[in-house]
Amino acid sequence: MKLEPEKDTELFAKINRETAKIPWSELVRHFAQGNVVYVSEELDLVRVAMHIAHDDKEAVQRWMAEGKLAKVSDEQAQAWTAADLELWASVISPFILVQPPRQRLH
Repeated sequence: MKLEPEKDTELFAKINRETAKIPWSELVRHFAQGNVVYVSEELDLVRVAMHIAHDDKEAVQRWMAEGKLAKVSDEQAQAWTAADLELWASVISPFILVQPPRQRLH
């Protein structure tokens, strides 16, 4: 029986430990290879990584259709380069999932 992504606590802990902030400049070569995937700020990065690791095609397709999950566009890459942005990142080989930091309200 296949474990549901939400119940895989061991994988959740591993992904959570390995998720970190990284400057966009360090991801550019991976972007050039087409391996960097944008995760909307509306979604939880670790949970998305869990669903991808579990090959949950239904959730992935739904998020893609909603525009909440997609390969990083040239426009995003240019904006992040110009802003020297630091992103949250999680590796689910061969992809690097990235999420801009949430905007803080002052």
